[in-house]
Amino acid sequence: MDRIIPQHVAIIVDGNGRWAKSKGMPRNYGHIRGAKNLEVICEDAWDIGIKYLTVYLFSTENWKRSTEEVGALMQLFHRYTKSSIKMARDNNMKVRLLGDPSAFDQELQRNLTELVESSKYNTGLNFQIALNYGSRDEITRAVRRIAAQCRDGLLRPEEITEQTIASYLDTAGIPDPDLLIRTSGEQRLSNYLMWQLAYTEFYFTQTPWPAFTKADLEKAIDVYNQRDRRFGGVKKEDE
Repeated sequence: MDRIIPQHVAIIVDGNGRWAKSKGMPRNYGHIRGAKNLEVICEDAWDIGIKYLTVYLFSTENWKRSTEEVGALMQLFHRYTKSSIKMARDNNMKVRLLGDPSAFDQELQRNLTELVESSKYNTGLNFQIALNYGSRDEITRAVRRIAAQCRDGLLRPEEITEQTIASYLDTAGIPDPDLLIRTSGEQRLSNYLMWQLAYTEFYFTQTPWPAFTKADLEKAIDVYNQRDRRFGGVKKEDE
């Protein structure tokens, strides 16, 4: 059977701090190296044939980290967003933001808007960045908008379907992930894409994100191909 490349891969990039600690370095060093590795993996994913790559960079719960670490991450996001504008242009990537950016400072919000707007007509890798993102928050925001539509008489409750709800999520118009990868050994979703991952295959690796390579991505895809994919009791290849 031919090797199947998942159309959409979602990644929980975990282990930056632990990787840095193992090197005798501060946690922020791990975040910096993790950001650099993200640029490499974007290119690798496109080379492999992946069309959509979605990464979890900062959750709604990450605000609970120390003030020092959150501040360092915000500085990193400022730098990363600016460099990503050039990276998206040079690599023909279309960037989309998942999450609620309103909690960030005005400059970062402007940079994020520029990143999304400047890349919206690109035709290469579809790259989704989850920042200040939490799946429960995403669904709550979607329900509020749907409720407002019902209140204003623009939508009837009996007309609401799964497709309706999906169209109000941050990922509207993006296919659900085929494969979820979480690095650094943890085996939980951490409030990530809980609606979208309903039928996704999961792959967990001990490798921390800064050390994750194209070979690791290829291995995850190989494991994905070994899975007995069934939908409603029917193998996907038999459909």
